[in-house]
Amino acid sequence: MAAQTQPSAAYAPPPVEWTRERIETLIGRILKVVFIVFFVFVTAFPFYWMLNLSIRPFQDVLTNPTRLFPTPDQLANFWDSYNAVLFQYSFTTYTLNSLVLSLFTVAFTLLMAIPGAYAVTRLKFRFRSAMSFGILLVYMFPAIVIGIPLFVIYSQLGIRGSLPGMIVIYMSGTLPVALYMLRSYFLTLPAELEEAALIDGCTTLGMIRRVILPLSVPAVASVALYTFMIAWNEILFAILFLTETPTSWTLPLGLRLLDGQEVPRTYLMAGSVIITVPVLALFFFFERFLTRGLTAGAVKG
Repeated sequence: MAAQTQPSAAYAPPPVEWTRERIETLIGRILKVVFIVFFVFVTAFPFYWMLNLSIRPFQDVLTNPTRLFPTPDQLANFWDSYNAVLFQYSFTTYTLNSLVLSLFTVAFTLLMAIPGAYAVTRLKFRFRSAMSFGILLVYMFPAIVIGIPLFVIYSQLGIRGSLPGMIVIYMSGTLPVALYMLRSYFLTLPAELEEAALIDGCTTLGMIRRVILPLSVPAVASVALYTFMIAWNEILFAILFLTETPTSWTLPLGLRLLDGQEVPRTYLMAGSVIITVPVLALFFFFERFLTRGLTAGAVKG
């Protein structure tokens, strides 16, 4: 006779025990999500609102100021404000001036900062410690302190409204920090690699180009992005030196031109988008280098 099997009782999971540690972990996860959502909203919403106002017609902004989403017709004609800003208010010229000024400032800053930072890091000479301290000390002075003497000098030389003169001024602000950042990174590189390159017959400049630079891509990218942002967004020196020559105006000066009662606010928002998008694009492109470049040398050096 076949043995009859007893039906097994349904499996009941053990009751959840709400210990203090479990409750604290759950609260921490909830708070983390809440804070992340809050900071993403605080960061992203102003840019979205700026983009929203730049797309909508000025009449619609006046009649429906709190409209969160543009209509399909407004999306189809989103170019109207940008077309007026770029061509009617000469933003194409301002964009070109800012691009030329920023790229040349980045190039000359890196050209001087890389060998300068290496010299302060590796070479032995008198007052090297004082120079290392003085690199950052220069940056501690307010910009207006050197702005007035430079204004007098540039006026006497007749180069007050020229873009090459602005490159020199911007380098006076970006070069000290570039030197400090690269010096901190170079201190983390093993000196044995440089000695091996010199033994193999490399010159000092060749060793910097073949050994130091490939290892320093994160720091160089961080310095390049920092320098570009300073030159792209700077307005104090631009007001002092370029106001009298509209053909040399940069984007911050052009954006200041749109901040008037006779100019629709949608044009101001369109100009703000134009000046913001390149920096955001460069940030996301260099993002994988920034963390390593900015934190390198935080312990050593």
